[in-house]
Amino acid sequence: MTEEIIRTVKVSKCYLFGSTEVHALVDVDFTVKKGDFVAIMGPSGSGKSTLMHILGCLDRPSKGEYYLEGTPVSQLSDHELATIRATKIGFVFQAFNLLPRTTALDNVILPLLYGRQRPDKKPAEEALKRVGLGDRMYHKPGELSGGQQQRVAIARALVTNPAIILADEPTGNLATLQSEEIMQLFQKLNDEGITIVLVTHEAEIGAHAKRIVRFLDGRILSDTPVEQRVFATDLLAQEEAIT
Repeated sequence: MTEEIIRTVKVSKCYLFGSTEVHALVDVDFTVKKGDFVAIMGPSGSGKSTLMHILGCLDRPSKGEYYLEGTPVSQLSDHELATIRATKIGFVFQAFNLLPRTTALDNVILPLLYGRQRPDKKPAEEALKRVGLGDRMYHKPGELSGGQQQRVAIARALVTNPAIILADEPTGNLATLQSEEIMQLFQKLNDEGITIVLVTHEAEIGAHAKRIVRFLDGRILSDTPVEQRVFATDLLAQEEAIT
């Protein structure tokens, strides 16, 4: 049986605004197995970002249980949650979140410092080579394109060898060709065994995943395999042929 990385059981999240209750998630049962590539989709306010925050141990559900590699997250202390975020989960965000005055290499080293690991440059160098930036290690973010900056962010997510990468609208700030380059990289990493959960509102981006989970009003509307999967390598080859 394929190992489960993520499992939520009847997870709900309710926010109180004055006397008004807003149910962001309602009884969500969700599973991600090792090596999966899942796109979470839905309109604004559907609950996809709330779920991502819970999966990333950035928030706790109001009800239900979240298991990460079989561990019930609700039983963990804040310190233990911080350790999980620093070691088991790699985060990739829309805005890159790079420190502008430091090199790509130093940006990638940061999670090793947060995780209290030895600040060895070698894992960071290997992570940058893995995303095709071995020749850009000492460039600062302002000296890189948007796509290259996102590659640095992905290298930063990879440097601790996490169990899973959570990507929240990772192509939202990128042009079409740069978006395809990032999705090509995600598909390559997934082929190498990296488990990926990606939030997107773009159907074209979601089609690169193996599975699409659609949310509406805090509930899972559908959970289906991608039947006509898009492979970014093919699209990039077509683009190069045109140019």
